[in-house]
Amino acid sequence: MQFMKAVQVNAPGAEFEIIHKEIPQPGDNEVLIKVDACGICHGDIVAKEGHFPGIKYPITPGHEVVGVVEKVGLMVTSWKIGQRVGVGWHGGHCHQCSACRNGNFFACENSLTTGIHLDGGYAEFMIARPEVIVSIPDELSSINAAPLLCAGRTTFGALKLSGAQGGDLVAIHGLGGLGHLAVQYAVRLGFKTVVLSRGKDKEELAYKLGAHVYIDTDSGNAANQLIKLGGARVILCTAPNGKAISDLIPGLGRGGQAIIVTGARDLMQIPPMLLLGGERSVRGSVSGNIEETIKFSVLSKVIPMVEVFPLEQVALAFEKMMSSKVHFRSVLKMDHK
Repeated sequence: MQFMKAVQVNAPGAEFEIIHKEIPQPGDNEVLIKVDACGICHGDIVAKEGHFPGIKYPITPGHEVVGVVEKVGLMVTSWKIGQRVGVGWHGGHCHQCSACRNGNFFACENSLTTGIHLDGGYAEFMIARPEVIVSIPDELSSINAAPLLCAGRTTFGALKLSGAQGGDLVAIHGLGGLGHLAVQYAVRLGFKTVVLSRGKDKEELAYKLGAHVYIDTDSGNAANQLIKLGGARVILCTAPNGKAISDLIPGLGRGGQAIIVTGARDLMQIPPMLLLGGERSVRGSVSGNIEETIKFSVLSKVIPMVEVFPLEQVALAFEKMMSSKVHFRSVLKMDHK
């Protein structure tokens, strides 16, 4: 019998606990992954605090997982032992509902979420279903690949599906874990990229990442400054602040859209006439293709900025992520001895 270290949450709101448990064995249609690195995402708060119906505790969080295939079930033919792979938010689909029959697996009515319905990557080993696993190319280290599986996929997917064309004005609201990747993607997709962030502290970084304009949202009316630039075709909202997002809507040009890719707990207040007058829109986005994100990131050299922590420092890594003190993604690195 072989054992591994894993982090688990025993109840909603409970502290992380590091335990030793038996290494799980894959079922017929499952894969055992020896985890190398796992990013810590704001979405992990769902498992930590119980913000989702039906979570069965104890649970191991983590949905930005990179590792190596250790074992495969009898029915698995698409993955081989030794392959380096990744697993993101989507943990599995039923293949039977109307969404699945239309090929929209991410919208599966019975979908599973890694680290919420299934034990995730805050552990030395994890089980995954073969249909959600992706290959990780040699050009990416495991540490740099991990944040691309959720933060990268989310921001790249939203920009790619936004309808914006090369030369359009695209504003990135927030320059944190999501935002610093979104800026790189926006620049490489050919958009005139504006960064919206509080204060001057991140201005130098914004320009280093390729932004064309930096707007300090604490200095004057940011929406007015966007209008002076011609109005934004897209505002990608990566900062979880409903009021701040609401205040930016007047900065959209005609037909512009605000795309929200982060969870804000406070309410947004947007006068309907503001949307009607300029045919503006507001929508959320959780879609995006991991394979496309990884390929684009490698080709265009999009690299996340990370701080690396051992599994034993999971509480510190999580707290730094939640308090926005990490630059800019926390990643757990497993030490297999």
